[in-house]
Amino acid sequence: MTDEYRTVKSEASDEFVEKKSRFIGYIKPVKTQQEALEFIETIRKKHWDATHNVYAYVLRENMTKRFSDDGEPQGTAGIPVIEVLNKEDLTDCAVVVTRYFGGTMLGAGGLVRAYSHAAKIAVDAGGISVVSLCESGEIVCDYSFYGKLTSLVPEQGGVITDTQFADNVKVIFSIRKADFPALKAAVIDSSNGRFDCEKTGEFYADLKK
Repeated sequence: MTDEYRTVKSEASDEFVEKKSRFIGYIKPVKTQQEALEFIETIRKKHWDATHNVYAYVLRENMTKRFSDDGEPQGTAGIPVIEVLNKEDLTDCAVVVTRYFGGTMLGAGGLVRAYSHAAKIAVDAGGISVVSLCESGEIVCDYSFYGKLTSLVPEQGGVITDTQFADNVKVIFSIRKADFPALKAAVIDSSNGRFDCEKTGEFYADLKK
């Protein structure tokens, strides 16, 4: 597993009309194949009367990539949709492009452009999130050093998630794994060795949200 990956921030949709055919692009962050299939089925039920419900999804789970033309000519729908995800370097997301045929044939090139565009506007609507392998940690210090920490942690790329006040102060934080050593060194250096960072866990998150 990589220490960082790109995915879509949130479920979203957008649409356009091309030669009277209506194209609706839907996108959703998903973690598993089951979640992807459930999302696809939800859109299919919502648009049961559509001419096509083309889909594609990419998962970190088992490095899975799947797509379907759903009745469109082979290579004109599912592949263009998944290529948009590949070009944006996205994973853990699923896209469904719904088409209501408007009576005018678009041709192979027209279909490729239309499905690519529908996928791209769905991605743009959902937004991109850069998810990093992060570490949670805590720093126990005295009240005189606490003020320094409130600026030191963010300066090193960390986010303070909780602060507990007792005889001492416990600052609980999250930070990208790659940045943890620098924060640790900064705390030790700034406190002349009196205080240190203790790692408490590991998880994936977008700390820039």
